[in-house]
Amino acid sequence: MAIAKTKTQPASGSSNGSSTQVSAGTCVISKDTSLEGVFNSDSDVRLDGFVKGDVRCTKRLVMGQTGQVKGTILAESAVIMGKIEGELEVKDSLHLKSTAVINGNIKAKIMTVEEGAEFNGECRIGSPS
Repeated sequence: MAIAKTKTQPASGSSNGSSTQVSAGTCVISKDTSLEGVFNSDSDVRLDGFVKGDVRCTKRLVMGQTGQVKGTILAESAVIMGKIEGELEVKDSLHLKSTAVINGNIKAKIMTVEEGAEFNGECRIGSPS
């Protein structure tokens, strides 16, 4: 079972406070935390730890540089700075920061990729047909 923390200040290590700020009610998975199985959240999520399995977030997912997922991620919107091995599906906007490493397929309505981000897989951008 995961333990959620609530923060009201920017998370440590964030490179851009406006896009990675942690707000009240955000579930934080710290860098020294690992989870296995299916992780579901109906609130924003800040992921700096390791998840082996699926991450389902009905709101915003911010993955820090130390964050890692081996599995499938489903989110409303996402900012990725860490490493993903698996599928990534974002209903709205996806932002891959320069430190992001994605090995797997991506689906998103809108995607922004910073120089330096790594992506190996297939990508489908736009509204579902």
